[in-house]
Amino acid sequence: MSGGEPVTKTGPKGIAVAAFLLTASVLALLRPAPVLAQETELRGEVSESAILTDQQRKARQLRAQGSQDRAAPATQAAEDQTLANPYEPASPGAVPDDEGATASIFDEPQATDDPFADNQTAAKPRRPSTARQRAADANAKSDTKATDKKKAKKKPGQATDSTAKTAATGDQADTAATDEDGANRRAVTIDSVDRQKLDPSAERTGSIDGQKVKPEDDPFAAPGIKVGTFVFRPTLEQGFTATSNADGSSGGRPAVLSETALRFSAASDWRENSAVIDGYGIFRNTLSGQKINDAQGRIEGQLNVDLDHELRAIAKLGYEAVPESASSPDAIAGVTSQPLRQTVNGSLGVEKDVGKMRYALTGAVTHDFYGDAKLSDGTMLSQKHRDSTLYSATLRTGYQVSLAITPFAEVEAGRRIYDLRLDSNGFERSSTRLGARAGLELDMDDKLSGEFSVGWLREAIDDDRLPANAGPYVNADLKWSPERGTIVGLTARTTIESTTTANESGDVLYSGRLTGERQVRANLTANSALGLDWRDYTGSEGHDLILSAEAGLTWWLNRYAGLTTRVRTEKLTSNLAGRDYVANSVYLGLKVQR
Repeated sequence: MSGGEPVTKTGPKGIAVAAFLLTASVLALLRPAPVLAQETELRGEVSESAILTDQQRKARQLRAQGSQDRAAPATQAAEDQTLANPYEPASPGAVPDDEGATASIFDEPQATDDPFADNQTAAKPRRPSTARQRAADANAKSDTKATDKKKAKKKPGQATDSTAKTAATGDQADTAATDEDGANRRAVTIDSVDRQKLDPSAERTGSIDGQKVKPEDDPFAAPGIKVGTFVFRPTLEQGFTATSNADGSSGGRPAVLSETALRFSAASDWRENSAVIDGYGIFRNTLSGQKINDAQGRIEGQLNVDLDHELRAIAKLGYEAVPESASSPDAIAGVTSQPLRQTVNGSLGVEKDVGKMRYALTGAVTHDFYGDAKLSDGTMLSQKHRDSTLYSATLRTGYQVSLAITPFAEVEAGRRIYDLRLDSNGFERSSTRLGARAGLELDMDDKLSGEFSVGWLREAIDDDRLPANAGPYVNADLKWSPERGTIVGLTARTTIESTTTANESGDVLYSGRLTGERQVRANLTANSALGLDWRDYTGSEGHDLILSAEAGLTWWLNRYAGLTTRVRTEKLTSNLAGRDYVANSVYLGLKVQR
């Protein structure tokens, strides 16, 4: 036989082994096995609850940071879109849960049911993330502080409403309030605002209808009328006077007179400068007794202007019309009516303060002119020879010792010029005026204010045959308030009265008034006055003494009307014949004001 083929022996055992291996391979290929990346600790399995928890945490952080992250709208929109469309993995384990966010590939492998796995050990619990750990620590710290604060404020045995509210809403506050790093902050309780400390210096505000209105200092004072930039306050008084001497002369007789008085004042309402206007008018007519029909009045204004360089200007202007008094040394006997004397006066002054020094320079002009006198036979007697004009300038220097007291000294120089160089008797009546005085200015607010001065005043007449009118000078204008509602006033004035009587120079008149006003009640005011006049005739021993006293009451029915009454007595005593007289009078009237 030629060479034959080798014979392979396949027994029953070989056939069984091959069948087993083939079957195992098929089963291994058919069994679904997890992806290798998911079998390791690279990411781990992700549960649906973990994904939901992570989304809620991110939402809380976004709400807390919303006020600070408004400058990044693109980032906010992206995160909102992520929340609206959450990621869903295609297979389990593609996204790790929150507990395993920080797992490493070097961690121990997780145990599985796979029989072919190398390690069959149990999985260790994962460490919490750094952000969540920091949030948990902040929550615990905030809860501790809030609890301690509540215990400190709570009184023993007393439970507060805020404690109960905080316990009930603590979880909700922890969930809603977060800071920038994600830590929760306990929300402030609503009633904590009510327990804030009040400012002890703050004034408590009461209800509108329960507030007390501060009473007015003078509830019956004239309210005034607004006229442009001025506040105008008029007063009208109408009454009747019963007097024992109608014209105040040595031959005067009793009479009942109707008396009407109109007074007014107007003050500016300017921000810087100021102006004041005052005036009065009195009209008397006889109802029975001695015939009297006269009128008198005055109006004057003052303007104060602040200039540059600490300068102040004061301007005054006035007009007065008064009939010649029957008791005047120049009164004309045997006339039906005395001549009307009219006076126009004005002044302009400039004041300046330099440190504590006070300087003032004032120039003044006064012009007197007289009307005709009507004689008993009906003829008119001219008084033109009595018309004159006085020009004067006064310089004052003062030093402010304190805010209340300022001593001063002043000098005056002037010239009186008559319209007629020679009077009817051939005398030159023009004269030169010189004066010097010293005094005090007082300014103690409402307690005491005003000034007074003493000195010497002289007017030398141009005609050598007539002596000069000269004498001590006294001037005062003070107001003193010893208590609220009481005002005491003192005025004094020295006046040189010239005359055109033959061989006479004139006289020096000293006048003084002490007045008092007391507000007895809000609607009842009492007033009184004492007067003293001393007239010293130049070149003779003649003199006059006039004493007067007056008391009155005003009862206000309302703010606009009131009843007023007064009694007055006046007595003149003279060493010259035919000048003495006494006059007593009673007045009752109605006063209205606005």
